[in-house]
Amino acid sequence: MIIFLGIILGAFVILFFVNKASLKAKDNNVYGVPASQLNSMTVKQLDNPNYQNIILPADLTQKLADKASLFVYFFSPTCVHCVATTPHLVPLTKELGVDMKMYNVLEFTQGWSDYKLQYTPTLVYYKDGQEVDRIEGGFSMEKNKPSAESYEKFKAFLNKYKGS
Repeated sequence: MIIFLGIILGAFVILFFVNKASLKAKDNNVYGVPASQLNSMTVKQLDNPNYQNIILPADLTQKLADKASLFVYFFSPTCVHCVATTPHLVPLTKELGVDMKMYNVLEFTQGWSDYKLQYTPTLVYYKDGQEVDRIEGGFSMEKNKPSAESYEKFKAFLNKYKGS
């Protein structure tokens, strides 16, 4: 009985240190803060290549103040529509040569009011620091794939402004 308790206790100690090491490895992330300070749903996305082009609130504020032109995708890791849309939208932006910044409103809740968001996902195009157009909502899905109509809507939106 003592041997089994020792094995179980040892397993818990090992799991504790493995988990701690895993979180430590994720401390060098796109958010610039330790993983322990992030929502657990955000932490799950840290290694996902679709969530690497994160823009921090101060950086977005500065870009808009500098009158930059850019696409910003406002999303939340807890939004089922974002989780369904992102794996299709990010490859589309890469295919079209569009640099789309991603703003996590779960971590940076001020984004809701600062950018007058009502829904996630929301894709916004800014020209010379001013909002020009937006798409609210994600892809309409059919059998785990975006519907052709919604895919073309996003593609047309990106193509319309990518050269601006």
